Amino acid sequence: MKTLMGYIAGLIFGLGLAVSGMTDPARVLGFLDLAGAWDPTLMFVLGGAVVTNFIGYRLVFKRPNPIYAEAFQLPTRQDLDARLIGGSALFGIGWGLSGYCPGPAIASIAGLTLPLVAMLVAMVVGWFLARAIPARS
Repeated sequence: MKTLMGYIAGLIFGLGLAVSGMTDPARVLGFLDLAGAWDPTLMFVLGGAVVTNFIGYRLVFKRPNPIYAEAFQLPTRQDLDARLIGGSALFGIGWGLSGYCPGPAIASIAGLTLPLVAMLVAMVVGWFLARAIPARS
């Protein structure tokens, strides 16, 4: 059941990206173009996500446990290390250069283009590099 719920959540997320137009990298690049033809659409999509999560987390954590699991699985680490900061910086640079982050990239795979292929290849290489670089304790 947990896997099915994961697929349903992914489907809803992908549909939300498609409906909001966030699978179009020009929207993201337009948002980052402050000096040119600025497109505020991404700000409204992100704002909607923040409000939804703010309300949702408060409702969900009133329950003693999730509906389809025995306990909540929350991250416990709170430190910042070079891997986290470096990975975040690379993510932001890649997003700014390509206009894709992983969710919209996967959702856009049906309309495969050369920039999308380059981004997906870079993402997969990044996953392997992240696993190859040992974390310091």
